[in-house]
Amino acid sequence: MDFQAYREIAWNGIWKQNTGVVQILGLCPILAVSTSIVNAVSLGLATILVMAMSNLVIAALRNFIPYEIRIPVFILIIAALTTVVDLAFNAYLHELYLVLGIFIPLIVTNCIVLARVEAFAAKNEPDSSIVDGIAMGIGLTLVLAVLGAVRELVGSGTLLSGIDMLIPGAQAISVFGDAYPGFLVAVLPPGAFFTLGCLIAGRNWLEARKAARARRNPPSVADTPARA
Repeated sequence: MDFQAYREIAWNGIWKQNTGVVQILGLCPILAVSTSIVNAVSLGLATILVMAMSNLVIAALRNFIPYEIRIPVFILIIAALTTVVDLAFNAYLHELYLVLGIFIPLIVTNCIVLARVEAFAAKNEPDSSIVDGIAMGIGLTLVLAVLGAVRELVGSGTLLSGIDMLIPGAQAISVFGDAYPGFLVAVLPPGAFFTLGCLIAGRNWLEARKAARARRNPPSVADTPARA
């Protein structure tokens, strides 16, 4: 597979089929964990690890897995890899592990992971499958990061709250100062819904604008590749 194919797979996962704002999958962690950018990005990184490893393993074993029992086998593999990531967080990032709580083990039931395994990894080679898993995970992490940053900034006036769990001695950035009263709705579930809705609307607007520009400026004959 050439570089252009890898690029298309990556762009598909990050933008065209973004799991958070296009496929609208995995809403439970997206809405629950995105109260701060540190929590959101940390869970996103854990999801990237699970998706990349799951896609790689299942793509490598796809010819040995009977079609009739593929879903239970896929879930078993995902559960084993999620357990590895869960134990690694517990061992090396224990404070963050306590904050994220049940949401790391719940990656097993995240429909994003199983959807990509079934739709892509079970039908493609390991190299392209791992790129797909990483790209889909990055797309989710970007959505989580934006949600976390907006909700934390509007809700409490800070950024990177809890960064000391990752970098000892580091401190959160107080953007609006200590006098900022905060906006409680932003850190509650309604704030997550409102912010995610704005992200979905923003992406749809960009795509509509791009389509309108393409209709106004169709490719010329000179730009169209000649057929053999």
